[in-house]
Amino acid sequence: MRRIVTASTLAAVGLLSLTACTGSDDTSHRQPGPRAALRLGQGAGTAGAEGRGTVQITPDTVVYIDRTRFGTPERGLFAVVTFKAMNRGKAAVKTTAASGVFRWKTPGGHTVKQGEGKGAGKIAPIGFSEGGPTVRPDTYQAETVAFDITTAERGGTLVYVDGDGVAFCWKVPSTSSGPAVPALRSALQ
Repeated sequence: MRRIVTASTLAAVGLLSLTACTGSDDTSHRQPGPRAALRLGQGAGTAGAEGRGTVQITPDTVVYIDRTRFGTPERGLFAVVTFKAMNRGKAAVKTTAASGVFRWKTPGGHTVKQGEGKGAGKIAPIGFSEGGPTVRPDTYQAETVAFDITTAERGGTLVYVDGDGVAFCWKVPSTSSGPAVPALRSALQ
C-alpha cells in the first residue's frame, strides 16, 4: 500500500525542508539526498496533488519589476516567473501550484512564499494564467507565480513541492531572463 504524504501535511508537522536542493550538478552519487538545482527552461516530472498523476513543470522566464498594473511590491520588487505545466497522460492532473507550494529562496537563505505581500497574490497577467491547477490530458498550460522580494534578493532559487512532498529547484538568474521577457513585461504593465 502506498502512503500519500502531501506537502501541506509535511509543512504542518514541520518536516518540509526547503534545503532539499543544492547548487551542485554532481550526479556521481545515485543515493537519495538533495537534488541539484535545475536551470530555467529545464523541466521536472512532478507528482500531482495527493500523489495522483504526473505533470512536467518547466519554469522558463523571470521578470523583475518594481510596479505592475496589479499593484506595487511592499518590499521593493516583484519577481514574476512563468512556468509551463504539461500533462502527457490520459487523465486530468491537478498540480499543487495553487496550494502555495512555490517558494523563492534568496541568495542569503531567506524564504519568500508565493503571493506573499499585498500585491504578489493579485498578479495574473493575460496570456500567462491559463487554467488553474488542473491540466487536461495531452496538453500544457502557461502559468505565473509572483514573489515580493527586495532588490538584494534577485537571483534566488525557485522551489516547487509536488504532491509527494518532493522539492524541485531551479536556479534563477539575477536579471530578467527567458524567452517570454518582452511579452510578460508588457502583460504586467
